[in-house]
Amino acid sequence: MAFKFVWGVEQCIAAVLTGVVAVAFAGLVPAPFPGVARVFPAPVAAQVPVAVNTNYDPHPQYTFAYNVNDALTGDSKSQQESRDGDVVQGSYSLVEPDGNIRTVLYYADPINGFNAVVQRGPLVHAKGVVPVAPALRAF
Repeated sequence: MAFKFVWGVEQCIAAVLTGVVAVAFAGLVPAPFPGVARVFPAPVAAQVPVAVNTNYDPHPQYTFAYNVNDALTGDSKSQQESRDGDVVQGSYSLVEPDGNIRTVLYYADPINGFNAVVQRGPLVHAKGVVPVAPALRAF
C-alpha cells in the first residue's frame, strides 16, 4: 500500500516538473491579433414619444352576420355574432360533406370563459359531384 502511495506522489511530482520545464523553455509565439480592440461609440437613438390610443372604448359593442349559399361549389354556411362589453355570443352553422348540418352556439364572458354547444341537425340532400370532361392534350 505504501508503494502505491509513494509511486503516485512521484508521478504527480514528475508531471508538475515537466510542466514547469516546458513553460520555462517556451518562447513567445507571434499572434496575428494586435491585442487592441477597436471600440466604437454606440449610436444614440432619438427619443420617440409613446403613442397613446385616444380612441379607447371602455364598453365596445358590435354585431355582424353573413350567409353563404354557393350552388356551384356546394358551400353553405352562416354566422352571426354580437359583443356587448366583455360578453360575446354568437352561432355558426355549415353543411358537412355527409349532408348533416352542424350548428355551434357559443358564449364567452370574463367569468365563465368560452362555452360552446355543438348540435347536429337533420340530413340535407348533398349534391353529387358533376363529372368533368377530360382535357384534351395539345401536341
